[in-house]
Amino acid sequence: MKILLVEDDVTLGETLKELLDKNGFEVVWVRDGKSALDATFVKKFDLWLFDVKVPFVDGFELLKSLRDAGYETPTIFITAMTDINSLSTGFEIGADDYIKKPFDFDELLVRIKALLKKRFSSKKECIKYKNLSYNFERDEISIDGERIHLPPVQMRLLKLFLKNIGKTLPKDEIIWEISEDEEVSELALRVHINKLRKLGLNIKNIRKVGYILEGES
Repeated sequence: MKILLVEDDVTLGETLKELLDKNGFEVVWVRDGKSALDATFVKKFDLWLFDVKVPFVDGFELLKSLRDAGYETPTIFITAMTDINSLSTGFEIGADDYIKKPFDFDELLVRIKALLKKRFSSKKECIKYKNLSYNFERDEISIDGERIHLPPVQMRLLKLFLKNIGKTLPKDEIIWEISEDEEVSELALRVHINKLRKLGLNIKNIRKVGYILEGES
C-alpha cells in the first residue's frame, strides 16, 4: 500500500516514514503542499496522510483541490488544531478521519488499517471473467482456481481491466495507472496487452481512443 505523507516537521516526518516503512507501507514523504500536488500527478496512492499547517498550500486547500479534481483517495489529517470549526472544515472538504497531535503511533496505525480495510471491503471481494478471477483481499489472480504470477506491469494492467469491464479506458489513463518509477511506452503497452489476450481476455483496441475489456459473450 502506498501512502503520501505531507509533514513539514522533519523529526515527525522522519519518524512516521520509518515506522510506516517498517509496517509494510511504501511511503512518499514531502514537506509542503505544492510538492504533494506534484506527487499526486506522477504516482497513485492508496492513502493520503496530510498535516494541515504546511508551507505553500495548506492541508485543507490541498485536499479541496484534489477532491475538486475528482480524486477519491482516503485521507487522514494529522494536526494540532482542535477547534470544532477546523474539524468541520476538514470533513466538509472530504477528509475521512482526523488524528490530533501529539498522538500514539499505534493509534495512527489502527486508523490507517481501518480506513484501508473499509475502502477495499466496499468493493466486490472477487471479480470473475471467464475462467479467470481476481481476489481483492488477497490481491491474487487465478485461472481455473490456480494462482498465476505475472510481471508487475502486467499485473497492474490486468487488475485495471478487470475493475473496468465494458468501459473504454483512454490510452493515456492506462499508461498513467500502470506506470510506477518509469513510464510505460505505447509500444510496451501493446506488448503487455497482447500477452493478456493470450490469457483469454477479450481486449479490443478503440482506434485513437484506447482499449476496452469486453464482457463475456
